[in-house]
Amino acid sequence: MIRQFLIKTLLFTATFAATASAVSRYSYKIEDVTPHIISAYTQGFFYHEGFFYESTGQYGSSMIAKVDMTTGKILKSQALQRSYFGEGACIHNGLIYQLTWTQNTCFVYDAQTFNLLGTRRYNREGWGLTTDGKDLIMSDGTSTLYIMDPETLLDKRSVKVTLSGKEVGYLNELEYIEGEVWANIYMSDEIVRIDPTTGKVTGVIDLKGILPVSLRKPTTDVLNGIAYDPQTKSIWITGKYWPRVYKISLH
Repeated sequence: MIRQFLIKTLLFTATFAATASAVSRYSYKIEDVTPHIISAYTQGFFYHEGFFYESTGQYGSSMIAKVDMTTGKILKSQALQRSYFGEGACIHNGLIYQLTWTQNTCFVYDAQTFNLLGTRRYNREGWGLTTDGKDLIMSDGTSTLYIMDPETLLDKRSVKVTLSGKEVGYLNELEYIEGEVWANIYMSDEIVRIDPTTGKVTGVIDLKGILPVSLRKPTTDVLNGIAYDPQTKSIWITGKYWPRVYKISLH
């Protein structure tokens, strides 16, 4: 099964690279570097009122955490039971929503206290989660984005993400930025910028090499994590078991 997954991933990466030339491509410049929780298997990552918030995965070590941006220190956290694998997360109307991978369960917390207020159900795998300020937007590892009612988590609509007419799968961690959905492509060093109305990819950001070889260890995993401050227009990215968070600008 692992071999089939790797072959499928390699084929997808080759196809993705071949079609990406049809849209705008962006490189990056590092503007700042801050510490990241190196033990965090990053699944959800977002900014809110001066702090990073992070949802981590892996059975037995999944949590939702409020993190000091400067030091990387966890200021507040809530652990999931060992039977849950944490996934994407976002904040909406004072509530933190945290998906789980295959348990079809979304945990809802008070954003100030981290008290668990309840759970809500959905009928697919949970991968990435963000909000446009009105609805929740979810990925499940396929090429589909689901726009959901925050109160019920029922789908209002869905859209297929395409690049030059070809579906783009493995949509992972999400962030809503200035009317677009930005998505990590699992097992790649690229982020796609998506028009959430049409599903069309408008741009591809190549982040290859942003985490230097000198900081990589055998446990270092893939790029996954996009956070955005709408006030300063700042963009931060990180990855699973990465020691750094990078503030970037695009070129």
